[in-house]
Amino acid sequence: MERPRIIIADDHPQVVVQLRQLLSRQFEIVATVANGRDLVGAVISLKPDIVVTDVCMPEMDGLQAASAIGAALPKTCIVFVTVHDDRALAIKALNCGQAYVLKSSAGEDLLDAMTAVLNGARYISPMLSGLAPG
Repeated sequence: MERPRIIIADDHPQVVVQLRQLLSRQFEIVATVANGRDLVGAVISLKPDIVVTDVCMPEMDGLQAASAIGAALPKTCIVFVTVHDDRALAIKALNCGQAYVLKSSAGEDLLDAMTAVLNGARYISPMLSGLAPG
């Protein structure tokens, strides 16, 4: 069985290394990028199953990139991984993506989020209790 293909987008190299370590056993990582503009180009070119992206990045933030990706390739799943535990931002992110995972709990939550979005569901880090997946 083929592993789902993913692109990782984060402007912090150490976070990219950690995400690669966490995800590489179950997913084929086809690219890593450090800004939203490069993310959009990589997704259009490589057509991954899932994008794992930070919310705040240079040149184009993750929300803007996710909106552009959704317009071009609406079947691409978007998983946001961020330090921002702001509920309003999480709701905004879930309007253009399928999952919102806090970096502080990514080790526990990210694989669950990836499984959820591949199965057509939404996922929100349990630390943001009170937000119901929509």
